[in-house]
Amino acid sequence: MLQLDGISAGYGGARVLRDVSLWLPPKSVVALLGTNGAGKTTLLRVASGLLAPTSGRLSVDGEDLTGKRAHTLARSGVCHVPEGRGVFPTLTVKENILIQAAGGDVGEAVERAVSVFPVLGQKLGQLAGSLSGGQQQMLALAHAYVTEADYVLLDEVSMGLAPVVVDEIFEFLGRLADDGRALLLVEQYVSRALELADYVYLMNRGRIEFAGEPGELDSDRLVAQYLGAHT
Repeated sequence: MLQLDGISAGYGGARVLRDVSLWLPPKSVVALLGTNGAGKTTLLRVASGLLAPTSGRLSVDGEDLTGKRAHTLARSGVCHVPEGRGVFPTLTVKENILIQAAGGDVGEAVERAVSVFPVLGQKLGQLAGSLSGGQQQMLALAHAYVTEADYVLLDEVSMGLAPVVVDEIFEFLGRLADDGRALLLVEQYVSRALELADYVYLMNRGRIEFAGEPGELDSDRLVAQYLGAHT
């Protein structure tokens, strides 16, 4: 289990997260929802080791990893797919996959990436920055499949994509879930996120205001809080 207990964190003295606790059980899908500025991205950065918390505890499978760097979290099975196309634009598609493989078998890594996103097989020698937005996101998402990560943190991976690409992205997320990966999903398509989710957390102003199963969540409250009708 990836577990955050009593996490507070922020930037330059400005506190963003306030005593946040969240659990990502193995082989589950957890949707993390909230308005812009609620603290969702900051929470994912703490969970992946990109940002150290000012208080609280982060653990993976019972091991205390509070304050550890991102490479340590990655070795512990955590993969973070950030908002905004997490690829190296000046490297080729194949070189990006090589980095994703982190010293593993490159041929096997390419085969795995192409098996989930066949279009990448036609672009291996192309610079990642010259791909379409959807293809860049596929390359970024392939990281989770190539590394066989146990815990995958996904930050608005459908943002700005054409509907047909969004469908392909969600098909891939369903495949990850079926493979037994645990997903922590920050997503603008709320209804689609909830279709996948076993559990849901609602954030508002750096705090968790609801935690439970999707069926327990009042739809009027979800719409009001997610769309920012009230705080």
